[in-house]
Amino acid sequence: MEVIALVGASGTGKSHRALIVAHENNADAIIDDGILIEHGKIIAGTSAKKEKNRIMAVKRAIFVLPGHAEEVAAAVKETQPRRILIIGTSENMVHKIARALELPSIQKIIHIEDIATRSEIEEARFHRLKEGKHIIPVPTIELKPHFSGYLIDPIQSFFKRSRTKRRRLGEKSIVRPIFSYYGKLVIDDSAIRSIVWSVIGGKSFVHKVGAIKVSHRYEGEEDRGLDISCEITLSYGNHIPTLIEQTQNKVCEAVEFMTGMIVNSINIAVRALYVEA
Repeated sequence: MEVIALVGASGTGKSHRALIVAHENNADAIIDDGILIEHGKIIAGTSAKKEKNRIMAVKRAIFVLPGHAEEVAAAVKETQPRRILIIGTSENMVHKIARALELPSIQKIIHIEDIATRSEIEEARFHRLKEGKHIIPVPTIELKPHFSGYLIDPIQSFFKRSRTKRRRLGEKSIVRPIFSYYGKLVIDDSAIRSIVWSVIGGKSFVHKVGAIKVSHRYEGEEDRGLDISCEITLSYGNHIPTLIEQTQNKVCEAVEFMTGMIVNSINIAVRALYVEA
């Protein structure tokens, strides 16, 4: 099994081009926004487009909700696709999805800027930001059981085989998720620092938590994830590398689960050791 990925900021037209990218790269399965798609059918998973808020939608998309990754991973093992196309907003995100689903390492990453013009990307952004439209690369009839009550429009997708003939690739659907009706959600860095403090400060081997810093990686207006750093004082007598690695994993899990944001790095500096008298 081989894994490739299509990466681009939110609303730049990745799902719109998913079928063509999958066809041109001989991928027979697609993982997009929490669902596994094969031959135009939803095989497993739950679409992030069904969630009622953006945080839950992001959690669903990166497979951190309980049981979600296990369900899709089991379906992948059962169907055994030859090549899977993972769609995500960043390279970090698609790598996280591959690890969550226990897939092989990604062999090829395609960026939306390589397959779409600037005007096409801007048009896709307009439909996403102004009209709240999202695309899922499956036929409308396949989506109806999953999106009862949503306004869904079909779009046919074609691949040019010659000047006079075209072969149909499949059908895509336009949906407007519930969270598209709501305003912008902002999670302040102080809330993220509180999460980090709660996780680290609750450890018995941590004597003191010092400065916690949160920074964001931006590409244009798109937030591509967090970099977290903090200083701590450890109680003397513990194996420091093991404790730090465990703590980093716990912080990452907590922040991603509670905020729906991607954590790129967690740097913990041990400034001192506390020795009891």
